[in-house]
Amino acid sequence: MLPATRRMASTLPRSQSSAALTFELLGKCSTTRARASILTLPHGKVNLPIFMPVATQASLKGLTPEQLEGTGCRLCLNNTYHLGLKPGQEVLDAVGGAHNFQGWNHNLLTDSGGFQMVSLLKLANVTEEGVRFLSPHDGSPMLLTPEHSMSLQNSIGSDIMMQLDDVLVTTHPDKARMREAMERSVRWLDRCIAAHKYPERQNLFCIIQGGLDLEMRRECCREMVARDTPGIAIGGLSGGEAKDDFCKVVVTCTELLPELKPRYVMGIGYPEDLVVSVALGADMFDCVWPTRTARFGNAITKHGVLNMKREMYAADYGPIEDNCGCPCCRPIEEEGALGITRAFIHHNAAKETVAAHLLTLHNVWYQLNLMGKAKEAIIADRFPAFIKEFFAGLYTDKKDYPSWAVDALRGVGVDLLEASAD
Repeated sequence: MLPATRRMASTLPRSQSSAALTFELLGKCSTTRARASILTLPHGKVNLPIFMPVATQASLKGLTPEQLEGTGCRLCLNNTYHLGLKPGQEVLDAVGGAHNFQGWNHNLLTDSGGFQMVSLLKLANVTEEGVRFLSPHDGSPMLLTPEHSMSLQNSIGSDIMMQLDDVLVTTHPDKARMREAMERSVRWLDRCIAAHKYPERQNLFCIIQGGLDLEMRRECCREMVARDTPGIAIGGLSGGEAKDDFCKVVVTCTELLPELKPRYVMGIGYPEDLVVSVALGADMFDCVWPTRTARFGNAITKHGVLNMKREMYAADYGPIEDNCGCPCCRPIEEEGALGITRAFIHHNAAKETVAAHLLTLHNVWYQLNLMGKAKEAIIADRFPAFIKEFFAGLYTDKKDYPSWAVDALRGVGVDLLEASAD
């Protein structure tokens, strides 16, 4: 038998294309389910695995489009529900879509608005027709149907559009309601496909639902895969479920999904979650946490999250993170210049927005770079070693490793508690 790396080289890359998307599989980990690939969308190529920053209302809070571009980001999120309220569809149509509206020349993914069923539940009423919202701006009613969600997303012009799905938190106690939501999501996908006006330039992704019921997830996978959308998302997670249950859902779904399509786990943003989910076979992730935590003065680093408001950083003249390549941590070329220091961030964290902006830049860079390094490790077929190095950086003692991560990774052939061997 050929060594793993040679077996990979003999069969990869392989690709599959649809009208507005090409997925090229570059490498697979010979131990875990991790994959490395290139996703080609209407606004350029995107390396997978990827973390996607969330620019909910057509901007990433505190950053200009040029600054976001400088982090290496080539795919970020907008939210259909919010953009449908403000600036509204008429403005989006007049300006030629969200790319023009926000001055972003790279790819966009739009959430359908369905997640607001969870986050704004007191304002929402779900029926087979769609979701009736009360606007959080002025209390006016809004009906979001699969057809209207597609119309809004067509006006936004996003490169990846998400179907409208019936979203429940995974911990919802009513199994009958969970099944209703899963089956309705399948029916709503059919309506979204029928209403989608521009499949030649915009990609519609389906969303797997079913809560924590693994058989229901399998059933939904079979139904959604049969619709043959360009990409597939796993939805309804990050709703307060135990991490063990989260991992079981991801594993259950990824083992049933087509190999040559991107797999997107929605709402995932903690670094440990990203690395473990990649090992379980997922490719794409998004979350507001990295940017939101920056606004609270927190920096994401390979050694964990640092609260820069702590007094211990008041006279710390080092960068936010040593050997980080982000725009904040890069040394200034001029002799004697320190650049952005932890002391400067600490000084401004509680009083000036500049600290939040700088930490946002750093945190977005960290997340993108983490996924970039994961891709390199997968292609080199040393991803298990990468995982062990990652966790060793976060925790000084293996006994502190989270049990959910240890168990999930052991299920795909990586024992975190063994000594690393490269």
